[in-house]
Amino acid sequence: MTDQGFTAEQIDTSRPHPARMYDYYLGGRDNYEVDREAAQRVIDLFPDIVPMALGNRRFMHRAVRHIAERGIRQIIDIGTGIPTAPNTHQVAHEVSPDVRVAYVDNDPIVATYAGAHLLGKGNTGFFLGDVRDPDAILKHSTIGQLIDFDQPVGLMLVALLHFVKDDEDPAGLVAAYRDALPAGSYLVLSHTTGDFHQLDGDAGQARDVYQDRGATATLTLRSHAEVLDFFDGFDLLEPGLVQPPAWRPDGPPPKPADLANVGFYAGVGIKN
Repeated sequence: MTDQGFTAEQIDTSRPHPARMYDYYLGGRDNYEVDREAAQRVIDLFPDIVPMALGNRRFMHRAVRHIAERGIRQIIDIGTGIPTAPNTHQVAHEVSPDVRVAYVDNDPIVATYAGAHLLGKGNTGFFLGDVRDPDAILKHSTIGQLIDFDQPVGLMLVALLHFVKDDEDPAGLVAAYRDALPAGSYLVLSHTTGDFHQLDGDAGQARDVYQDRGATATLTLRSHAEVLDFFDGFDLLEPGLVQPPAWRPDGPPPKPADLANVGFYAGVGIKN
């Protein structure tokens, strides 16, 4: 067993992993041939995936900066994926170096990159865990060292829940994390959707690549109403649940043409 509780046999480089495919979409190099082949197949079928990934990443940066500016000094980032600078702690530390960040991911390979990019950077920690097991995550020693549940927490579920199937009760999982957070905590969440693409064509085939290539997690697209349900118990900040480029852009608001093919929703809520 590794010190995070995973066996060495669970480190699987023979199947594409969504975190490493996402790294490829962002132009990163921390991926394997099996990931590149699957990700390139998605890109060939669905070129929108690259600007979608970039837009989602920029949303994450703006959201982290925003909650840090509103006083959040501790963040749990679940499904962090391959570290791609700037990371959550780097964005938060631009506001305050006192922000503590606990990173969580279920891919043992991510842990190797975390050691180089996320740890030893001041007020950060990483451990292997699965969003489907909130009890194990919330009781992990790294959480105990970094997170004080008597104070507001920023919970990040960015581009993650679409890898949780309906029969795994994603809304119930979010509620379990929500219930552990004190009032004044924030939920930062984004999720893929089929609301803006015809899924009987290339977009649907791109989605199916995750299953056809034997990826370690398959993709479940959800509607605006379904994603909105994840914010139960949170008050959405303006502008609500929108496509990522439309969430508090740093520059001029995106034009309709800029949003037409962005198959993502994003939002930030505060626990009431």
